[in-house]
Amino acid sequence: MDDLAQKLPKAELHLHLEGSVEPETLHELDPQTPLEECRAIYSYADFDAFLKAFGAVGKRLRTPDDYWLVTRRLLERLAEQNVHYAEITLAAGVVLWKEQEFGPIFEAVRNAAIDSPVTVRWILDAVRQFGVEPAMRVAELAVERLDQGVIAYGIGGSEERGPAAWFTEVFAFAKRAGLRLTAHAGESMGPESVWAALSLGAERIGHGIAAARDAKLMHALRERDIPLEICITSNLVTGVVRRIEEHPVRRLFDAGVPIVLNSDDPAMFQCTLTDEYRLAARTFGFTEAELRAIAGNGFRYAFGDVHGDAARSVAG
Repeated sequence: MDDLAQKLPKAELHLHLEGSVEPETLHELDPQTPLEECRAIYSYADFDAFLKAFGAVGKRLRTPDDYWLVTRRLLERLAEQNVHYAEITLAAGVVLWKEQEFGPIFEAVRNAAIDSPVTVRWILDAVRQFGVEPAMRVAELAVERLDQGVIAYGIGGSEERGPAAWFTEVFAFAKRAGLRLTAHAGESMGPESVWAALSLGAERIGHGIAAARDAKLMHALRERDIPLEICITSNLVTGVVRRIEEHPVRRLFDAGVPIVLNSDDPAMFQCTLTDEYRLAARTFGFTEAELRAIAGNGFRYAFGDVHGDAARSVAG
């Protein structure tokens, strides 16, 4: 099964660029900060501590060249895992919070992906707790780059401090402009957060594990064919799931809810997409046929057009 996890052609749909930055790369970018101090950033007692650590990593990406470097390194690691397609989330809301010019940064990450064997599309992400105006500005940046590889708009951050209802008009604007829509929800809060994301028009739900506590919600996700972007290791490290045996991935899958496996923030959670497939098999008993189906979902629920032998060969 380990060989299958590596050999399967895979798509990664829930992947944060900033969360892919290894502490060694962070030290390379910020040599005045000792390596051990960089590594200490990657330790968090709970979800809010993780959000602060994510911000600390983002603050150390200071130039377009920094963003170019971390993008190249991420794509190298994805190619090694036989990932053929990736929708990478760029925290545009954090870039604006840092008062950096977004255009040169986006050009840098776009250029870094040009000659990669991994097909890349971009999701621009706003930070819930920063409020509506910054979120609208991120949506505007995304719309301006629809012809440059940006395909979707999303919100992340604190579900509690940035309720979905705030962003109704922002999502409506993004949808009218032709962007696809996703939202982190049901990660640190309950099923009501997922329902709220669906009300915004979200076409995929980031995490969404709280749906397992609401039979009507699971039915709605199944009937509307809206997938959950499941990130098992992430949920354990941030503490939103206390023990691996309690993770609802198996229950959601068995209930017919569409799911896709993802690494989320691989450097910050010390995992890979291949690891997530291995974990699903070893801990939750996913069979080869089920893993192939989940891998196929990665291509099926991609917002971008996915063509080629990779998507077709997942079924074996």
